[in-house]
Amino acid sequence: MAQESSKAKWEGKATEELQGSKAEQIWPLVADFCNIDKFFPNMDICDRVEGSPGQPGLVRYCVSQDKWANEKLLTIDPTNLCMSYAVLENNLGFNNYVATLKVLPLPTLQGDEKNEYDGRPCADAAAGCKIEWSFVVDPFDDGWKFEDLLSFIDYCLQFMAKKMEDAIKTQNLQGEI
Repeated sequence: MAQESSKAKWEGKATEELQGSKAEQIWPLVADFCNIDKFFPNMDICDRVEGSPGQPGLVRYCVSQDKWANEKLLTIDPTNLCMSYAVLENNLGFNNYVATLKVLPLPTLQGDEKNEYDGRPCADAAAGCKIEWSFVVDPFDDGWKFEDLLSFIDYCLQFMAKKMEDAIKTQNLQGEI
């Protein structure tokens, strides 16, 4: 009789706040599924393989040096600013990986507080937003620990949030010219 092994799935979440950008500014950057190479650390290529842009079923091919993955957009909800995707074929060690990205507005600042981004009083301040990246995946067989994966995702999200906020600042400056 074959013995069935049941490993518990790894589940985790990383969150990054963007004080100077609103959720509706950041969402289009997150939702542009095949342009992740503009924001993800060390990603060289992100190309559409099949499907329609912005629609579930869209598959992208991502390459970073000698690492690659095909990823499929599962859901996209522009009303609630969230999307989910799965990693398909890859040489990264991901098995049954599904991630959800959400862009959430930060609560409005209260009282005499000043916005950290621009120092304006709260009445004029943009509250900002946060990006949540949650995931579920089978444990890795190659020695990676859960903490390693969580640390990697946290680093990637911090990097992406900074690049996205910089892109919004650049757009805002160009709009003022």
